[in-house]
Amino acid sequence: MSYNNCISEEYFRKFCNLQKEISACRYCQDDFGFEPHPIVFGNLNAKIMQISQAPSLSVHNTRKPFDDASGRRLRSEWYQISDETFYNPDNFYIVSVAHCYPGKASGGGDRKPPKCCADKWLAQELALVQNEIYILIGGYAAAYFFPGEKLTDLVFQDLEINGKKAFVLPHPSPLNIKWFRDHPAFEEKRIKKVSGIVQEVLGI
Repeated sequence: MSYNNCISEEYFRKFCNLQKEISACRYCQDDFGFEPHPIVFGNLNAKIMQISQAPSLSVHNTRKPFDDASGRRLRSEWYQISDETFYNPDNFYIVSVAHCYPGKASGGGDRKPPKCCADKWLAQELALVQNEIYILIGGYAAAYFFPGEKLTDLVFQDLEINGKKAFVLPHPSPLNIKWFRDHPAFEEKRIKKVSGIVQEVLGI
């Protein structure tokens, strides 16, 4: 855990205790039907707070955020950074609207993450983490912060959360191919701007 001397010891302890509480949370176990594995990654002074929907089954098994095809695309193609840079906890605080894999839905795909997780844990993380910018990934995360807005509209806007710059990205899942085909300007122009800002914030 990295510690910034400008942050009080009390504030730092509060953050560490919060991470321990999240890691130990089993609130949704009866609803899920399996033991949840909350994913907590990043330091208090991480430069970028990245917020997505919920961990995938792969991440549930490995306990490593974005350790899947979506993560590889996000790191190498979109951000154009190394795995080492992405998984440096001083660079990224990686979190989701829900901290655990929610299981499969009856109609296919993953269940929607329970909102109680964001209300209980994410709200506290947002208040404590000393990040410079936010990156929201996917429609569910975008809707949590910008309810009623269309994902596509948000993707092409420069936004703010808590007075800090915020950017919305579509989910990098291979299953999202139709959205990319319908919106070629994202890969042709928009993601280049976002990746440039990411690299600038990281100092690379």
